[in-house]
Amino acid sequence: MALKLTISGCCGRMGQAIARCALRESAASVVAAFEAPGHPAIGQSYATVLGLQMNGLPPVSEDAKTAISRGDVLIEFTLPEPTVQHVELAQSLGKPMVIGTTGLTDAQRAVVQAAARRVPILLSPNMSIGVTVLFELVELAARRLGPSVDVDIVESHHKGKKDSPSGTAKRLADVVASARHQSPGAIPMHAIRAGEIIGDHTVIFAAGAERIELTHRAQSREIFAQGAVRAAQFVATQPPGLYDMSHVLRATEPGR
Repeated sequence: MALKLTISGCCGRMGQAIARCALRESAASVVAAFEAPGHPAIGQSYATVLGLQMNGLPPVSEDAKTAISRGDVLIEFTLPEPTVQHVELAQSLGKPMVIGTTGLTDAQRAVVQAAARRVPILLSPNMSIGVTVLFELVELAARRLGPSVDVDIVESHHKGKKDSPSGTAKRLADVVASARHQSPGAIPMHAIRAGEIIGDHTVIFAAGAERIELTHRAQSREIFAQGAVRAAQFVATQPPGLYDMSHVLRATEPGR
């Protein structure tokens, strides 16, 4: 039976990309889609929002609790405040959750961590498989090169992105700092907001006459949508706990 997905922030760029990806996946379907109260799409067929001529998609709802209750997994790419509210609803309903929302405060992350003791939650600032591998490569480079090498992180996104630096850049700083036994605040980060850049991230290691640059460039939001659907398929089968995309990769490694 197809995995039943509920999409929060269903009319946003990522919400729509995830829905289209799920519609192409025979193993997943969209059974509920909701937006913030007062959104102009409330009550419209979600197919209309997606620009599709098809039956079977739900109307866009503003009733988060009912929408969450209808799916097997909630996928959330919105803003920090509603995300925390939906985490608490998902916990009360016993529903697994995939969270791609960035900009969470320490207090908001603590709410997610507490909820993960009752339901499985996958939290990642970036659902791309390539970025997940980038985290691993950056950790290796930072550990091998040591703290004497200069490190800078440069990220670029479209001019409408609200958080700066990006959640992915912050995660990269955490990875470097952990490998070098430093504070993340010691790692310089540079953010560019221009045009319609989907997402570029570069970590520069420089020492003397040599330099290593590790870069990931997103050419389409499709990669994030594919990762989110893959994450939902993973988290639906897991016990309560807090997961990230590295768990998804390890679970699907060849030979496992």
